[in-house]
Amino acid sequence: MSVFKIEGGHELSGSITPQGAKNEALQVICAVLLTPEKVTISNIPDIRDVNKLIYILGELGVKIEKKDRNTYIFQADDLDLSYLESAKFKIDGSSLRGSIMIVGPLLTRFGKGYIPRPGGDKIGRRRLDTHFEGFIKLGANFRYNKTEHFYGVEAEELHGTYMLLDEASVTGTANILMAAVMAKGETTIYNAACEPYIQQLSKMLVSMGAKISGIGSNKLIVEGVSNLKGCTHRILPDMIEIGSWIGMAAMTKSELTIKEVSWKNLGQIPNVFRKLGIDVQQKGDDIFIPKQENYEIQGYLDGSILTVSDAPWPGFTPDLLSIVLVVATQANGSVLIHQKMFESRLFFVDKLIDMGAKVILCDPHRATVIGLNHESSLKATTMSSPDIRAGISLLIAALSAKGTSTIQNIDQIDRGYENIDERLRSIGAKIERITD
Repeated sequence: MSVFKIEGGHELSGSITPQGAKNEALQVICAVLLTPEKVTISNIPDIRDVNKLIYILGELGVKIEKKDRNTYIFQADDLDLSYLESAKFKIDGSSLRGSIMIVGPLLTRFGKGYIPRPGGDKIGRRRLDTHFEGFIKLGANFRYNKTEHFYGVEAEELHGTYMLLDEASVTGTANILMAAVMAKGETTIYNAACEPYIQQLSKMLVSMGAKISGIGSNKLIVEGVSNLKGCTHRILPDMIEIGSWIGMAAMTKSELTIKEVSWKNLGQIPNVFRKLGIDVQQKGDDIFIPKQENYEIQGYLDGSILTVSDAPWPGFTPDLLSIVLVVATQANGSVLIHQKMFESRLFFVDKLIDMGAKVILCDPHRATVIGLNHESSLKATTMSSPDIRAGISLLIAALSAKGTSTIQNIDQIDRGYENIDERLRSIGAKIERITD
């Protein structure tokens, strides 16, 4: 088991290029199952979750050629569907939540899709109802083995229909969309997620021959086609990592340039950090964060305390709330963080309190942060990463803290951040990976 040892209190400087988007990668890699032709995908992040999905596709029989560290060619022309019902798949698939998105492509192309109950972050209940209710509306038969926690859907033919999703689930929308592209007739998906990653998946499917309108809105209309062809696709930069770098610059009083961030796809992210008092400057397609000794949280016009909460796109992404919370611990002012979607995501704040942060956990969904205004540094400590986003948040706290901190269970961080320790060292961080 590896740990990070971080000597805090050092200024960062220079420039950093964000990795490809993890959440987009998990979707578009599953889409290669829709065609027997070659699909080339570039800017794939070299991280645990994505590599695990690529491994699962390889076990399923997808031909995989790695052109370079971040570019792959996939060809799903001779699959071994018996793998889906094997004991090995029940182990492989259960370790990765993103594996759920192989079901839609397999269902529409081969008439069946199976998945064990997926794993992933320990951030609370993350139900799969939206996925399977969508498949059922398209005409699939659903079954669930309670003993083995194994889901299955089967259909001789899928038929287009109208559906109003019970929640704007990103992975649910992606899964249903991939199933609908080869269903017979027209499918309307209302209350669809419209995140840039869903837009990217939609554009990729269109380049493969799918007929999709309403891209970028919460109402997608899909006219089914009989088959799809190969394509070339490039993944967007990861907006969550971009937010992480902004937070690191602010907490360590550093000047940092974040390269090629795709500003048009960042939504509320720059504005939310600006509300915390951070000077987020646009320079071409880069973000420039100047060195700031202090940053002051903006209140509302009536003087009430600022609330930062998550919401479906174009609202603020829940994946950055943990980072916003940590950044607020050294701001001048107070903020209420309201995590609406996941009931366990704020429990990491006890570690911040141990480090000297002033945080009141109101309930599983809300925390009030009273900023220290950099007048009192956080204290180094030993802590464990409970999930990807809390892990990087604790790492940001450790980079700003006085003394040397240790972070255990860093496999969680590696699931979502590519070579984070090497990249941090390149901009001046004192961080060491220690492997037992």
